[in-house]
Amino acid sequence: MDRMNQAFEKMKMLVGMEVEDEEQQQESSFIEDFNRNCTLSTKQRLYGFAICLAAGITCTLLSMLVFFHPIKFGITFSFGNLLALGSTAFLIGPKRQVTMMLDPVRIYATAIYIASIIIALFCAVYVRNKLLTLLAIVLEFGALIWYSLSYIPFARSMVSKIMVACFDTEF
Repeated sequence: MDRMNQAFEKMKMLVGMEVEDEEQQQESSFIEDFNRNCTLSTKQRLYGFAICLAAGITCTLLSMLVFFHPIKFGITFSFGNLLALGSTAFLIGPKRQVTMMLDPVRIYATAIYIASIIIALFCAVYVRNKLLTLLAIVLEFGALIWYSLSYIPFARSMVSKIMVACFDTEF
């Protein structure tokens, strides 16, 4: 029975649920208060994740319908990416999501990805330049791939080596 309780506690930690621990600190920051007040059941977390991810994928796919209108494309594609990124916060919690995004391994990938989303939205909404919006979307897509690869061990180094090998001009 003890093993089952330990396995259940590990599963709770994986999905970002609060685990009762004697050594929990009494200090509370804004994010910790937010996490405590926004407790969801496992079923609610899975529903939130599925709905948010489905909405993000839908927005991203719908953006392909307006591909030749870069401004509309930029807005729907970026909104879809934000929804898909936010969907994981339902699974692991907002605090853990931010902690993982700010992990030293992926801090630069996160910064570039979020900056590229902001640049794409800025070019689409305020500048309204089709070429700049299209270039920002290409940057956003590349940053999304690089950010996603940061969660797979050794994936970025492998992709870097493959790219160097493919584009190496010396024989």
